[in-house]
Amino acid sequence: MVYPGAYHTRFHHVIGSMHLANQALETLKSKGSVITEEESKAVICGVLLHDIGHGPFSHALEHTITNGINHEELSVLFMEGLNKEFGGELDLTIRIFKNTYPKKFLHQIVSSQLDVDRLDYLNRDSFYTGVNEGVIGVDRIIKLLNVHNDELVVDEKGIYSIEKFLVARRIMYWQVYLHKTVVAAEFLIINILKKAKELVQSGENLFCTDALRLFLQNNFTLNDFKTNPSLLNSFSELDDYDVFTCAKQWCNYPDKTLSTLCGWMINRKLYKVKVISDKFPDSIIKKYRQKTMKEFNISESDTKYFVFSDTIENNAYNPKKDRISILFKDKTTQDIAEASDQLNISSLSTPVKKHFICYPKSIEI
Repeated sequence: MVYPGAYHTRFHHVIGSMHLANQALETLKSKGSVITEEESKAVICGVLLHDIGHGPFSHALEHTITNGINHEELSVLFMEGLNKEFGGELDLTIRIFKNTYPKKFLHQIVSSQLDVDRLDYLNRDSFYTGVNEGVIGVDRIIKLLNVHNDELVVDEKGIYSIEKFLVARRIMYWQVYLHKTVVAAEFLIINILKKAKELVQSGENLFCTDALRLFLQNNFTLNDFKTNPSLLNSFSELDDYDVFTCAKQWCNYPDKTLSTLCGWMINRKLYKVKVISDKFPDSIIKKYRQKTMKEFNISESDTKYFVFSDTIENNAYNPKKDRISILFKDKTTQDIAEASDQLNISSLSTPVKKHFICYPKSIEI
C-alpha cells in the first residue's frame, strides 16, 4: 500500500533467514562452539518454520480470525503436526524453538533480539522499500557472533554494527512498519473482518470461501486448535486471497457498513490518520462519530468501524525480554545499552508510544 516494490512472501523471507542461519552456525563452529549436524539441522528447520503459524496479512488478523491466539503458538502446533508426519524428525527443532533444549544459544539464533529473522527482514525490507536508513551490516554482524556461557554474544569490535542495527530497526518501524498508511490499511482490513464476523454470527448468509467462513462463524480458542487437528488444516488453507476475494464480493452487499469499508479497501480509499503524542479526547471522537453517522447513514453502533483511536508502539530494544550482549577481550560481557558510548542506544530501550485517530477522509470537524 505504501511501497509498491516491497512485496515479498514469507517463503522469500524464510529462505533468506535459513541462509543467514547457516552462516551463523558456521561462524560459531569456527570459533570453537560444539554444534552437531543434528543440532544444525534442527536450527535450520526451526528458522524455516518460525512464521508458519501466521494467518493472512500476518499480525493484522491475529485478533479477528484467530481471536488473539499468538502466531508462535500456532507455529508450534504446525511443527508438532509435521513431527508426527515425519516420525519424530522435528523433536529437536521443537525443543530448540520452545527454548527447552540445554544449549540456549541455539534458540537465540532462531528467536531473540538478534535472531536471523530480524537480520533478514530489516535488510530485505530496506532494500525493497528503498529506505536506505534500514540497511544493516548483516555479514559483519554474523562474522562477529560468538558464544559465551551458553549465551549468543557479539565480539567487542562489532559494537558499532549493533548500534546501527538498533537505530535501523527503530527507523524502519516508524518509516515502514508503522507508517500511517500501513496503519490505516491494517485497521481497515481488521474492521472489515470484524463486521463480517458480526454479520455471519447474527445469521446472515454472507459470501465466503469455505476456509474463511469457518473462522467467521466461530470464536476458536487455542485449546480448540490443540484438540481438533482438522482446524489447523482449515487454518492453513487461508491466505490473503481469501480475504481480498470476499472483500470484492462484499462491496455489493446490502449492509451499508460492510459494503462501504470493502469499497474503500478495493479502491484504496483509506482512513485519514492523525498521530499525536497524547490520547485523543473522547469528545473529539464523539464529534467525528456523529458526523460520520449522518453522512453515511449508518447506526451509531457501527460508527466504531469508521472512527476509532488506538496506539502504536516502537520498542527498538527491550533488555528485559532478552539482551544483546557484547563480549570483551577479558571475557566479560555487557548489555549493549551499557557498553555503547552512544547515549541514544540506552534511550532506544524505552518504548515510544503514540496515539492516533482514524476517520473517513470526507469528515472534518
